[in-house]
Amino acid sequence: MKTDDFIRALSADLAVSGSPLELRVAATVLPGFTVALLLFAATLGPRPDFAAVMGDVRFIFKFAVTLLLALASALLVWRLARPGAAVRSQVWLLATVPAVLILAVLAELLALPRSSWMTKLVGTNSVLCLLSIPFFATPMLIAALMALRGGAPTRPSLTGAVAGLLAAAIGAAIYAAHCPDDSPLFIATWYSLAIAIVTLAGAIAGRLALRW
Repeated sequence: MKTDDFIRALSADLAVSGSPLELRVAATVLPGFTVALLLFAATLGPRPDFAAVMGDVRFIFKFAVTLLLALASALLVWRLARPGAAVRSQVWLLATVPAVLILAVLAELLALPRSSWMTKLVGTNSVLCLLSIPFFATPMLIAALMALRGGAPTRPSLTGAVAGLLAAAIGAAIYAAHCPDDSPLFIATWYSLAIAIVTLAGAIAGRLALRW
């Protein structure tokens, strides 16, 4: 059997057997998300002025960009778990996330005096950010990899990396409820670095866990 025929056969099997892959992944990630929320409640909790800042554009933006990243990553990882599935539109959607973040950074640079740029970039909790996002993302990454083993990804490292991106995006959204640093400069620097760490971990774990 040719490779292309084999991949099409696998895709057909996935389409007709069991529940849809999307539902299986969501159902498996949900307990990981619950664990992450419990960890958040037991460790950090929401910032003291959470209710007061809910109308602040910068505060809302943190959730908008991280949840957009989570959505784009989820759509892409579902496609990667299906052999031969087209991913172009999902990749384009994912590419909008850094574009949105860059626009927000440019707006911040224009709105703030140059003297405050470095202060906003460094923030007050950069180390906590780097530790917390991977911490909250870990249970969701483990759950996502377990669910993806039910698929047939032909690119395990890439699939694991996008699963890490998904877990990190949700972990970042959870941490955002505590984070006192709302500047897009801080998000672009420290959130991005923390998300990159989880994405790399996902790529390594995917290479090991999703091979077939």
